[in-house]
Amino acid sequence: MVESDSKDSNGSVKPSAIQNGSKDIELVTFHDLGLGSSDPEKGGYIKADFEGAIEKTEYGKFHYLLLAVCGFVSTSEEMDVVSMSFILPSAQCDLKLTTHTKGWLNSIIFIGMMAGAYVWGSAADALGRKKVLIVISFMNALCIVASSFSQNFEFFMVFRFLNGAALGGSGPVIWSYFAEFQPKAKRGSMLSFMAAFWTLGNLFVAGLAWLIIPQDIGVYSSHFVYNSWRIFLLICSLPSFVVAVLLFFLPESPKFLLSRGKTEKAMDIFQTIYHINTGNEKSRYPVKHLILDDSFKAYSSMSKLPMGQKIQKMFMAIIDHSKQVFVQPILKFTVISITINFTFHIGYYGLMMWFPELFNRFDEYSRDHPDQMASVCEVTNYVVANGSQIVGACSEKIEDSVFLESLITVAAAIPANVIAVIGIDKLGRKFFLVFSTFTSGICAACMYFVYTKTQNLIVSAVFSGVISCGNAALDCLMTEIFPTNLRATGVAISMVAARFGGIVGNIVIATLLDLYCPAPTFIVAALLIGGGLLCLFLPNTTKKPLS
Repeated sequence: MVESDSKDSNGSVKPSAIQNGSKDIELVTFHDLGLGSSDPEKGGYIKADFEGAIEKTEYGKFHYLLLAVCGFVSTSEEMDVVSMSFILPSAQCDLKLTTHTKGWLNSIIFIGMMAGAYVWGSAADALGRKKVLIVISFMNALCIVASSFSQNFEFFMVFRFLNGAALGGSGPVIWSYFAEFQPKAKRGSMLSFMAAFWTLGNLFVAGLAWLIIPQDIGVYSSHFVYNSWRIFLLICSLPSFVVAVLLFFLPESPKFLLSRGKTEKAMDIFQTIYHINTGNEKSRYPVKHLILDDSFKAYSSMSKLPMGQKIQKMFMAIIDHSKQVFVQPILKFTVISITINFTFHIGYYGLMMWFPELFNRFDEYSRDHPDQMASVCEVTNYVVANGSQIVGACSEKIEDSVFLESLITVAAAIPANVIAVIGIDKLGRKFFLVFSTFTSGICAACMYFVYTKTQNLIVSAVFSGVISCGNAALDCLMTEIFPTNLRATGVAISMVAARFGGIVGNIVIATLLDLYCPAPTFIVAALLIGGGLLCLFLPNTTKKPLS
């Protein structure tokens, strides 16, 4: 429907807004484009900016295929991160681990992710999302394979660091890439849907660990050992190889291409999406002219430069992007994003990575003290003083109940993710984030008052569910508050803060759990609740166009 059909002196229909749900779409005649037709029905062209163009592709098969591949990237990333929590109890004899070195093994991947997030995020803003994702996926897979062959703690640490450096780019880049294919009406629910793939990663890794690690399989010699937990690691690398191949078949982000002035390539991608979603010929895609705003036009001249100057400008762009996120008006968003991600992931990774270890310690205590209740701190003190943590008493034995409890804990996130998918575009990102951080903070404090394995399992499962729900909301919010030309860089810097939170959480818990047990739970509780409230100072991005 056209709001007004007034004609100019030549009899051509003037451009006017079409009421199709996007005020950014206009009708333009062949005459307006210098093509000589004045019939708006036969010769009318729709011109649109990104939001209008992606809406006109309609929503269908392509977007669900994209969700499957990008979700699989998130699944493989989470598998690689969380796999360490299942390896620690099994590898403590092989690698001669103490609670302190376990904390560093949990943390080293986050140190690598901090380094990788900034580099890869900036590279994605300069070179493109798809290319960077393919390189990251192959690098990640190869580093996991190499780490599985490492025979000592030092080499294992090196390859886990490199693994983290690759993973550091995967998070910010895949979220930016996926979001840039989504119309504003669907963006929140689909980003929440993709966050649910993290839960699948947790489930897969817990199931694989239960299936493989307890088995007496592998290769053993006097100089080389390749046992069950190493085979488990090797299998965890397979998803990264698969997604690297699948990404070859997906297009580059059309929003990124528009930001580089590559309108013809962007148009071809819009037409392809339209064809896949509707089954119609590409030529029937109604948008024929893409509108570039001033920020997009600034990049279009770069494509005309020689390769040497392009590379120089790329590095200058990386530096410039880094500066811009710390300048008003973006500075406020950056600081809040950094703070929320830091505090949130102290809790998320600080506790989640230690749940299998805590389950194992409770199991060890209950074997030696059947039908006797004890707090987390009493259990820890016993294991450190008398159990498998003391030098010379190393034990690789892990009961099936430990894996079952871990599986139940991560499975608790499934209903939470379903609720997030359904409600995030109705109740908003900030509602879910505040609810999640407040509730998970209470759960963290309740860990101190746990006295049985069952109580520990219940609190851990509730914590896993509510914090996963908040993780989906946080991913949506962080992806949406930064403008396109700074999105991957802004999200990457936020991810650096998140990884630093993971490092601090793991080291602090590893140090204080054995030395001063009550402290970790209350520290995590305070940081989760305080950090979550900061999101109230961010703008409402629910169902708003990407800037």
